[in-house]
Amino acid sequence: MLRTPSGGTGSSGAAGAEGRLVSIGTVLNLLREEFPEVTISKIRFLEAEGLVEPRRTPSGYRKFSTEDVARLAHVLRMQRDHYLPLKVIREQLDALARGERIQLPAPAQPRDALDLTDVLDEPGAPTAAPGGPEGPVAARIGRAELLAGAGATEEELAEWESYGLLTAHPDGGFDADSMTIAKLVADLGRFGLEPRHLRAVKAAAEREAGLVEQVVAPLRRHRNPQTRAHAEATARELAALSVRLHAALVRAALQPRGQSQ
Repeated sequence: MLRTPSGGTGSSGAAGAEGRLVSIGTVLNLLREEFPEVTISKIRFLEAEGLVEPRRTPSGYRKFSTEDVARLAHVLRMQRDHYLPLKVIREQLDALARGERIQLPAPAQPRDALDLTDVLDEPGAPTAAPGGPEGPVAARIGRAELLAGAGATEEELAEWESYGLLTAHPDGGFDADSMTIAKLVADLGRFGLEPRHLRAVKAAAEREAGLVEQVVAPLRRHRNPQTRAHAEATARELAALSVRLHAALVRAALQPRGQSQ
């Protein structure tokens, strides 16, 4: 059986990797017993983030050891069961490599929606309000609260709504992310960017959200409850990467030709 970095016995079926190096396709098959949602792209992403360092053949093919597979299983387990960010998982692995003991947090509960203020590392992350048997429901912001927080007038909010930048729920309330959106729209307006100018930004965001949904939709339909819960963590991670890529592309586009950043 595979020994995980935390010292436990994994259930990823990786016993076949003992004593030999295996290809990324074999690693995928070994991990899928416990992590049916894992993909080759996910393994490559974790490698790019420095969570695993497989050997390379002279022709450039990846070769993974038993320890590599155990590390991958540990990373995936920490994401699935504890919703830990990769930075924290990397610190755990470094501590384990130094022979230190780590304290694992209690298993986290899945979150109902993407928290974009978390993605952007902004303060004031939305919180969830208590819900019924179906679980927590997203917190709502009243219209007056939104106007006060954004420093906007009723006419401005109505214009933002007319361009689809903000949408109220049937009960008249707004999602917690609406406050962040309203503040950003107001700030951009001070530079002369009107709501009509921001339709392209909204369309791009909807396309990015559609790409994330394509990835996580099969996970949300999975029969395994843990896999369905992991879909939300996966969506958050993809959203964070999408936001980072978008920001980097905007910065690159603003650089004069031939000028380094």
